[in-house]
Amino acid sequence: MASNPPAPEAPFIPAQRDPEAFVYGGHRTDEGPWEEWNPTEESLRPVRGRHRVAKQRGGGLARSSTVLGVGVIAAVGAGGMASANTGKPPVSLSMPDLSSVSSVGSLLDGGSSDAGHQADTASLSNVGVTSAESGQDTDAGEVLRSRIMAQAEQQQSKADVRATAAAVAAAEKQSVDAAAKAEKEAATKAADSKADAEADAKKKAEAVRLAALAKQYALPVPSYTITSTFGEAGSMWSSGYHTGLDFAAPTGTLVKAIHSGTITQAGWAGAYGYRTILTLDDGTELWFCHQSSLNVSVGQKVSTGEVIGRVGATGNVTGPHLHLEVHPGGQPTGIDPMAWLRGNGLNP
Repeated sequence: MASNPPAPEAPFIPAQRDPEAFVYGGHRTDEGPWEEWNPTEESLRPVRGRHRVAKQRGGGLARSSTVLGVGVIAAVGAGGMASANTGKPPVSLSMPDLSSVSSVGSLLDGGSSDAGHQADTASLSNVGVTSAESGQDTDAGEVLRSRIMAQAEQQQSKADVRATAAAVAAAEKQSVDAAAKAEKEAATKAADSKADAEADAKKKAEAVRLAALAKQYALPVPSYTITSTFGEAGSMWSSGYHTGLDFAAPTGTLVKAIHSGTITQAGWAGAYGYRTILTLDDGTELWFCHQSSLNVSVGQKVSTGEVIGRVGATGNVTGPHLHLEVHPGGQPTGIDPMAWLRGNGLNP
């Protein structure tokens, strides 16, 4: 059975330099395609700073223009760089000076890494602790906790002081308000008491005054009956209302002067019948009307209680009575005689 002959092998052609690849120091003619590169300690040249690596196709070792020293060190520690089986030329890599990186040196130096870790741990555990406190045997964390608790207690103490001060201020304000209220109530009560006392004193003074006036004033007839008062309406009065106060009494009853004064008129007065006008010292005129007889004359001075005439039924009347009118200042229109008599201490 026939078989296909094997395909001829392709001739070996050195790989062409990638125009985009470049390394430290530029391209060298003695570089060629290498199948494997195993770097050793003697073959590495310490280079400080950053370095550029060749850009590889199909996903090379590194596409970044900067390779961290830590990554290279990790690759070296794992046993060297893996060889590229793609047939591409090796890439020149530069290593930083490991002695300049203290942390990396601690990783490579197994004897000093534990000490550095312990130092870092100790330095972190002593954060916020003074040198005096760190020198004691007490744990640094416990010291820090004690300081935090002390600060918390101090803040709580300040809050308690503020709360106490606020409570005291509120109590003082309440006390001041209560005192002010009590003072106001006391002042109001005192004012009311004063007003009541003044009213009582005024009332008593008025009573005394009226009692004194009662000695100076007297009712016009000793025995009588009030039959008509001031302001009553009726057709029997020419003005349409009653203008005085009527004291009904039998004919011949004595009519007396209410207060001391001067007789300014005594005689017939038409509808008033026989009338006597007594003018007081303040100008007030007292009219005594419907008398049956007159006992005084014009210009005569009379005293309180002195007889000036007698009750009768002369003029426009329906029966014997004394018609009394009061005219302050001699004005033609009179006022209520009942109120005037009471204002002078009399109670008709």
